[in-house]
Amino acid sequence: MSESAFESLADSLLAALEEGIGAHADAELQGGILTVDGDDGTWVVNKHAPTRQIWLSSPQSGARHYAFDAASGQWKDTRGGPDLLAHLSAELGVSLDWRPQ
Repeated sequence: MSESAFESLADSLLAALEEGIGAHADAELQGGILTVDGDDGTWVVNKHAPTRQIWLSSPQSGARHYAFDAASGQWKDTRGGPDLLAHLSAELGVSLDWRPQ
């Protein structure tokens, strides 16, 4: 995936996450880093351009890395866990939706 394609996908994802989570928790997107303050602590979701991944730091599950899978249109856990949206939805108790553009 090219750098510009990654940037476009990642920016779209982070904006959708901010919008979806923001109705339920304090979520702020700044400089490619989404910070979510919840009852259990702070989640940080950011894009990591050198690896073309989205990185998650969670007070519940620790650090996770996600790579975009074009076939499914999902950000897949590089260690085989649930995709990013399913993981965040479960931890934050919100329904999240995003589709690549």
